[in-house]
Amino acid sequence: MSYVIIDVREPSEFSEGHVKGALNIPPQRLIGGAKKLANVPKDANIVVYCRTGSRSNVAAHILHGLGYTNVTNGVNKAQVEARFLR
Repeated sequence: MSYVIIDVREPSEFSEGHVKGALNIPPQRLIGGAKKLANVPKDANIVVYCRTGSRSNVAAHILHGLGYTNVTNGVNKAQVEARFLR
């Protein structure tokens, strides 16, 4: 199964290390409509993560509100790499 992985941390955090291939879209940008996701189908498998899972939880709710139906809170980089990138 393939996933769209979104790191919702701030760009400075993202630059310190992130899941390979992850998009960097902080929650504020998601609220603005998530232009980076314009070509992503609403039923795509999306995994969001941050440092502790709090911001990614908020981001998952925002994405659901935008009509995305398969959004998972991956919590943090280590958990996403362990659970979704095998």
